[in-house]
Amino acid sequence: MTENVKQKALIEQFFQKSDLLPVIVQEYGTNRVLMLAYMNRDSFQKTLETGYTWFYSRSRKELWNKGATSGHYQKIRQIYGDCDSDTLLVLAEQTGAACHTGHHSCFFNEIWRDTGD
Repeated sequence: MTENVKQKALIEQFFQKSDLLPVIVQEYGTNRVLMLAYMNRDSFQKTLETGYTWFYSRSRKELWNKGATSGHYQKIRQIYGDCDSDTLLVLAEQTGAACHTGHHSCFFNEIWRDTGD
């Protein structure tokens, strides 16, 4: 089996339930959750080929390379699939802000906290 065929089979196993795959991006080294985005088959393929994150924009209906316009790239260090093969966890070296608002992480709006009472 060629490397290309193996890679296509690997990708396909994650698209048995849906055409879009949720991807959690964590910062390599700190494990801080940076963002949640979605991949389709093509963006997953480009991610594996380039070593940088590529996603599918649900609003624009097109592929996007994280950082291509902002310079805030995500260099992949590791990728994990979950136990059901329907979600990915990407550990990446983040350059600059991960969030389009300029925040380092997209998760900066605290909604609730246990006060210990």
